[in-house]
Amino acid sequence: MEVVVSIPDKFVSDAPHGEAVSRQMLEAFAIENYRQEKMSLGGLAELLGFSIDEANAFLKKHRIPRGLELEDLAEDRRAIEMFLHE
Repeated sequence: MEVVVSIPDKFVSDAPHGEAVSRQMLEAFAIENYRQEKMSLGGLAELLGFSIDEANAFLKKHRIPRGLELEDLAEDRRAIEMFLHE
């Protein structure tokens, strides 16, 4: 699906041909969907053309807390169980 948004020129003063604005809007879309848990970290990375590490750095740069994913929780649980059984 392609979405086209029209923004009056007076609000877009520093972007030649709108490329920077298009990228900013794509990033804002990705951030908001990630915040609302409508998009995973992997989805955000794919949409923005990032590796997982780059996506994590992007979220950190924008001060977006990284959500816990099932793999993270399972890994934490294994670590706790190992600690408790020592």
